[in-house]
Amino acid sequence: MHLDLDMVLQWVSLYGPIALFVLLILGIVGLPVPDETLMVFCGALIGKGTLNPVTTFAAAFFGSATGITLSYFIGKTAGKPFLDKFGPWMHLTPARLEQVHKWFDGYGHWSLTFGYFLPGVRHFTAIVAGMTGLHYPVFARFAYAGSLIWVSTFLILGYVIGDAWRAAAENAHQVVGIAAIVIVVVLGIIWYVRYKQHNKS
Repeated sequence: MHLDLDMVLQWVSLYGPIALFVLLILGIVGLPVPDETLMVFCGALIGKGTLNPVTTFAAAFFGSATGITLSYFIGKTAGKPFLDKFGPWMHLTPARLEQVHKWFDGYGHWSLTFGYFLPGVRHFTAIVAGMTGLHYPVFARFAYAGSLIWVSTFLILGYVIGDAWRAAAENAHQVVGIAAIVIVVVLGIIWYVRYKQHNKS
């Protein structure tokens, strides 16, 4: 369940990039903010000359980057105590956690890039990255690249579509979401095949 869309859009109309920055931090961390729709709306406002393109893009990028960084450090600081206490009940043994860590070292970090396009996945991958001890420079490289792609995609879409931004946001979310799922599945298959080949050798 998302925050009331009209209320969110009104905040952006009143407070501009500052509201966008704060809302994207909250949305990336996991609160019910309609992130993609919000950015498409902002892109449309850029096209109308209501919002400045440079400050709006900067607010969107730094808001999403800050949000996913918070998720990463939540996983890094609170994840291990949680796993130590509840991991055995969830069948998350140290061996399985090590497998997840190896997956991130191999191909899992790409989920930090493309996971932005999947609601509920972008903040989860960052938390898991922190929990498994993925080094911050590696996390930053892939997560911030994903933020750049994600923000650019929806702001440009809104700018191009203009007044049809609401319908465009709904359709684009579905199409891009499907594409991201396909990419993640393909990367998972590649990793699994290479993992099996490595175990045989």
